[in-house]
Amino acid sequence: MLLEGLSLKFLEDDADRGPQRRYDRRDTRTNMLMGFGSLIVNGTARVFALLAYAALYVLAPFHWNTSHWYSWVAAIVVVDLLFYTEHRAAHRVRILWAAHQAHHNSQRFNLSTAVRQKWNPWWELIVWIPLPLIGMPPWLLFTAFSINLIFQFFVHTERVDRMWKPIELVFNTPSHHRVHHASDPEYLDKNYAGIFIVWDRLFGSYVEEKRRPTYGLTTNIESYNPFKLQYYYYGQIWRDVKRADRWRDKLGYVFAPPGWQPTPAPSPAVEPLAVPQPTR
Repeated sequence: MLLEGLSLKFLEDDADRGPQRRYDRRDTRTNMLMGFGSLIVNGTARVFALLAYAALYVLAPFHWNTSHWYSWVAAIVVVDLLFYTEHRAAHRVRILWAAHQAHHNSQRFNLSTAVRQKWNPWWELIVWIPLPLIGMPPWLLFTAFSINLIFQFFVHTERVDRMWKPIELVFNTPSHHRVHHASDPEYLDKNYAGIFIVWDRLFGSYVEEKRRPTYGLTTNIESYNPFKLQYYYYGQIWRDVKRADRWRDKLGYVFAPPGWQPTPAPSPAVEPLAVPQPTR
């Protein structure tokens, strides 16, 4: 982060991008506080998850042989595919987005953005449940996930434009991830990859970076308060659910994609007025 900040300050040569690319003291402080908070909250949650995964691992009908190198490769690939699945769902299901949006609500994009993490890890911990049941040791699961997160730290930068084409084809890169953090309509909800961008290419969620993205949310929250940034969206969901009259609308506000709005209830049909018939 220090090297990137210095390079942005002294080596920036693109006047069109200007100071918005540089580190902002308030934004960086917020990112760091949210990162430290996630270490406490998510770290505690993962201790309990590790115990639960260990119990499930004991029940597994077979166990992976981790003495072979290909077991490690398989673990990294499987964990990354599950990360893609969990990540895509977190953008398309409103109650999941309420937690994940904390990582996206900065209007800047630099290495400090990478540590702007959510304090609600319950969804990802549920997603990993099948892995110990198919015999992946919990320690290998968390090691593979740690490798995944460390890899993703380095894609949160504007100081790298494009990489070698074969790398851009297979791996997540800063260019791909800049698209993911954009609020522009053509970039919205794309490039969910952790390590391998091939998942986005295979499942139709890939978009190439054509111009510099606009970072942040479609409706930004102008705050640097970590608690507000973490939890304000849950309040929005609660207010929408309370306001809704129909149960399907209440469920829609919780489980539909962000931005979903219910269709208006059909108006009751109006019976035409009876016209008296003339008597004979």
